[in-house]
Amino acid sequence: MNLDTSYPKKDVTSETESSIVTQGDKETVGYRIPTEIIDLPSRGLLYPKDSPLHSGTVEIKYMTAKEEDILTTESYIKKGIVIDKFLESLIVTEGIRLDDLLVGDIDAITVAARIFGYGSEYDVHIETPSGKKQREIIDLSEISLKYLDDQFVDTVGLNEFKYELPSSKVNITFKMLKQLDQKKLQEDIEKNKKIFNGLSKISSTQLKHYILSVDGNYDAKYVRDFVDKNVLASDARALRKYIEEVQPGINLSVEVADKETGETFRINAPIGVQFFWPDIKS
Repeated sequence: MNLDTSYPKKDVTSETESSIVTQGDKETVGYRIPTEIIDLPSRGLLYPKDSPLHSGTVEIKYMTAKEEDILTTESYIKKGIVIDKFLESLIVTEGIRLDDLLVGDIDAITVAARIFGYGSEYDVHIETPSGKKQREIIDLSEISLKYLDDQFVDTVGLNEFKYELPSSKVNITFKMLKQLDQKKLQEDIEKNKKIFNGLSKISSTQLKHYILSVDGNYDAKYVRDFVDKNVLASDARALRKYIEEVQPGINLSVEVADKETGETFRINAPIGVQFFWPDIKS
């Protein structure tokens, strides 16, 4: 896969002018807020050609006090929508709904927004191979983009991929999940826990949300029945591995040193409560 080694890119910088404010007889123009053009890991290849996302970039503005207010809005936090509201406020490009964005593209925008808002230093506590916890300052600018490779795209503008299950030789098509798909997936997992006495059925539920067709049959019930009754474990594992290989997103892997032994090891940068609330200590 192609990896970007300088994230987030800052190829273009513009300024967004705030609205004109009238004070008595005077009309004053607010400060200009700088913006950045962010590359999307999908490169826009999976969005319809009439979508602003098809350009492969999104323009976001720098965080202001308004966005900090959003991040501390208790009702948003309780409902689990605080990051959504935050990103919606930052995106400048017209005609974009957050639910229409691929999950990997949202991850890229989220990391860029954090860097532009609070800088690239990310203070976290991690567990080392020696079993100790240590404080680590992770440089978020080292995080790279995992771009969608052309070789996997059959039709530009169509979020659909072909794959032959290696054991059964069944031909399927699958999609990359958008934010709305991811929300529905999580809802189904939680629903299964209630129905099946705590059993989440994560593996089969994920497959039902990814797979679009089986041997050319796009009927949703047919796909669900196929997953429940006919998917071999080896095929499910192979498909998940292939999706992981193809899926665009961000590479959270960073190298750190164990302060106890001096040996280096790799971890995935933990995206926890401190990510947008850097003053909170873990």
